This record gives sequence, C-alpha cells and structure tokens, in this order.
Amino acid sequence: MQEELPGATTALVMGIVSIITSIFCCGPFAAIFSIIGLSNAKRAEKIHLEQPGIFRGYENAKTGKILSYIGLGISLVMLILAIIYFGVIIALISAGGGFDSIF
Repeated sequence: MQEELPGATTALVMGIVSIITSIFCCGPFAAIFSIIGLSNAKRAEKIHLEQPGIFRGYENAKTGKILSYIGLGISLVMLILAIIYFGVIIALISAGGGFDSIF
C-alpha cells in the first residue's frame, strides 16, 4: 500500500487558498499562500523523483503547483491595479482639484 506524498495535499490546498484569497479578499497578500504552495509542491516533487512508486498523490502536487502559479499571477495583477488606483487618487489630490477637476 502506498503512502500519501508528503506536502502534496498542502500544496493543493495552498494553491486553492491563494486563488480564492487573491480574488475575494486581499490580492497582494495571497502571494504568501502561493509561495507556500510552490515550496510544498517542489518538496513533494523532489521526494517523488527520489523514490518513485512509493508514494501516491503526485497529481495533487502538480495541480497545487499550477494553482499556486495562477494565484501568484492574479495577486500580482491585483497589486499592480492597487498601485495604479492609489496612484491616480494621490495624483488627483495633489493636483489640488480633487475629483471636481476631472468633470
């Protein structure tokens, strides 16, 4: 009987959490979950390649790696959008006109 690959399930969960967090909660902070997921996926992949056939669940590690990359990409896009958003607000305020100068 094969054992569960250490870190594979954690990589999958962290990948899912990073996507959900980046979309619904706080985008840039979801990068932390993505990095944890990528780290666990790399560790699980290393264990799988060193001892093939002993553990099951390598698919979870691969899926977790893909989801972590997606979550990292979404969180980076959200970070860029937040910087642009606050940059525009600061530029409008420093221009002295506020929002009235636009219209």
